[in-house]
Amino acid sequence: MDDDAPHRQPPPLPVTWRPRNIRIVGYTLAVLVVVTMAALAAVLPPDWRLSDRLGLVAIGAVGAAVLHLLARPRLQATETRVTVVNSVRTYVLEWPEIIDARMPVGEPWPTVDLADGSTLAVMGVQSSDGERARRALDDFRLLLRTRGEAEEPGSGR
Repeated sequence: MDDDAPHRQPPPLPVTWRPRNIRIVGYTLAVLVVVTMAALAAVLPPDWRLSDRLGLVAIGAVGAAVLHLLARPRLQATETRVTVVNSVRTYVLEWPEIIDARMPVGEPWPTVDLADGSTLAVMGVQSSDGERARRALDDFRLLLRTRGEAEEPGSGR
């Protein structure tokens, strides 16, 4: 965590963190795939049927959809819950369900430890973003310290 983290305030809610590099690469490649397949369909010899040409464009669209799955992850925090959107699945958690968040050196993204003993990958923050990812994880941890603590049983707070 940053040395100045104890002196920082958590970010205002709601807040969303998204990886930068994978989004740039994913969506750029998606556009490139669709444009390439459409151009190929347009310049094919006349003996190719319309269905063949549309099939090429459809293949490009499927490729773009797969790239979208890689680029869609995000981490959203609101006053009451945390939403983890990974490539295929979305998880909605209450703050007290999250015990800790960590990203060991060399790991591609952080994981959160959950109260039920399981862990969950958080692909919305990616180590390939360098300092931006470290700052996002630090901000999330600050929020976790202020929002994530559950009431003590029988405290009646």
